[in-house]
Amino acid sequence: MDDHLLSTGLTAFAAASLLLWVLEPAARHMGLVDRPGGRKLHTSPTPLIGGLAMAVAFAFSVLWLAVPLSAYRLLFAGALVLVVVGVLDDLRELSPNARFGAQIAAGLIMTLGAGVVLEDLGHLVSVGHPVSLGVFAVPLTLLATIGVINAVNMSDGIDGLAASLTLVAVGSLGLIAWWAGQVDSLGILILLAGVLLAFLVFNLRLDGSALVFMGDAGSMFLGFVLAWLLVKFSQGDERLFAPVTALWIFALPLIDTVSMMLRRALLGRSPFHADREHFHHIVMAAGFTPKQTLALMVLLAVIAATIGLAGHFFGVAEHWMFLGFIALFVLHFRMVMSVWRVRRFLNRPLLYPAESRA
Repeated sequence: MDDHLLSTGLTAFAAASLLLWVLEPAARHMGLVDRPGGRKLHTSPTPLIGGLAMAVAFAFSVLWLAVPLSAYRLLFAGALVLVVVGVLDDLRELSPNARFGAQIAAGLIMTLGAGVVLEDLGHLVSVGHPVSLGVFAVPLTLLATIGVINAVNMSDGIDGLAASLTLVAVGSLGLIAWWAGQVDSLGILILLAGVLLAFLVFNLRLDGSALVFMGDAGSMFLGFVLAWLLVKFSQGDERLFAPVTALWIFALPLIDTVSMMLRRALLGRSPFHADREHFHHIVMAAGFTPKQTLALMVLLAVIAATIGLAGHFFGVAEHWMFLGFIALFVLHFRMVMSVWRVRRFLNRPLLYPAESRA
């Protein structure tokens, strides 16, 4: 790997670390903190500046890459919209409509402005022509982008989880870009990995008390950048990988989010109604500690990404990879529904170990 790329990655890590250190006391002074209460596991107000620090450090570090900045100008424009709205939400708690509107705006910048669009879904049904989306390309890309943003947001339920799952996806993309010799793409991914690692240093500590959280600004920023990269790298004549590979690379957050929304709809609730029955909640309710839950979730994400990478590098037919992904989704959905039925039969909520009434 080019030494310049490594040094740039270290620059991103250092910049994010410096910003996290500087902004942490400032956030406490401004009241930009997540206060304990209800069923939150943390016991003291925690600054919500992880997302702001990662976004600024990422934008600053791109200046050190030998790539034309015009190619990523609109990426930063869309990210800026989400980070600003995310910080305001963390500070003032905006309405869901405001957050959703910001996500739509960022998605339109990505699709209509930058032309980063899902033109086709690859060879999902045969080895002939790819499944073209035609007039549905922009609406489905917008839907997919909002889905990825919210999948990252919904995985931000325990320390380190959203950042770690994003890091697994970024690492997988980096491996594909490195193998393909795409230095420019690899550089962007190394920068993103650098700011994620810096955040994890401040968020995951041995004593279990996080110094900072990423907040909605962080989860929306990471989700948007990841959605942009997954779409951009999986489309066009010079695509780095097939669209189905993207599903495996981001499998765990994606499957959990879609299955939760489907379950809520089947139960007659709004798909956007919040609950405490995501996969990480279920794992913790089974008796695992937050750190054990994090380790298990990351391991499962790595296994899923490895399957996707194996399919990519060994040339497994895309329709077989897609059928495998659907099978994994069905397995996850049936498991979640079974847990919900048992909980309903016992007439008791899911409890974290720390929240047990015993």
